Amino acid sequence: MNEHYPFVNPPLPYDYDGLEPYIDTKTMYIHHDRLLQAYVNNLNGILKDYCELQDWSLQKLICYADCLPKNICQPIKNNAGGVYNHIFYFNGMSDLDSRCNAGMLYPAILDTFHSMDQFFEEFKEKALSVFGSGYAWLVLDENFKLMFVTSANQDTPISKNLSPILAIDVWEHAYFLKHYNQRAAYIEDWFQVIDWYRASQLYQSCISGC
Repeated sequence: MNEHYPFVNPPLPYDYDGLEPYIDTKTMYIHHDRLLQAYVNNLNGILKDYCELQDWSLQKLICYADCLPKNICQPIKNNAGGVYNHIFYFNGMSDLDSRCNAGMLYPAILDTFHSMDQFFEEFKEKALSVFGSGYAWLVLDENFKLMFVTSANQDTPISKNLSPILAIDVWEHAYFLKHYNQRAAYIEDWFQVIDWYRASQLYQSCISGC
């Protein structure tokens, strides 16, 4: 992802069929090439007429959206959030064996949640609790404590000074073609493709202040 306008839709970090059989190929095509691309196009369309915002980063647009003119405040929140959240979600999965290496994040999870089984149970419960469209996140708060949060629509934790580590998109478009309305089955499959190596890198960057 480039740093500012015009934003582009970065390629997936794996092949479209790379997450089979857990996340199906057709869903990945539609989710990435159509839905994420629509958010990118919409965001660029809004910024086209606001030269003073064209050097703003995606994160700055999200965090300072409430300071923007009223007519673009919510559209910026929706579309900048849609770009950020989807890229974070896609990059949080992997088809590589290295995804199993959780590094320093593993003992931090055990310290907070006591076991991986408890971690998965609580994360699944949180993801199932989202009403309608949204996301469930593993984040670090300002005291470097791991916690689960949810967000509606395309809201994102970075606007609340939380640092995302993992995110699952629980909109039906993320799983409907394979799992129909069975969100729980989709969550179970998503657990199989989490990129723990990347999550660990994000965790280490946060606690080291990078």
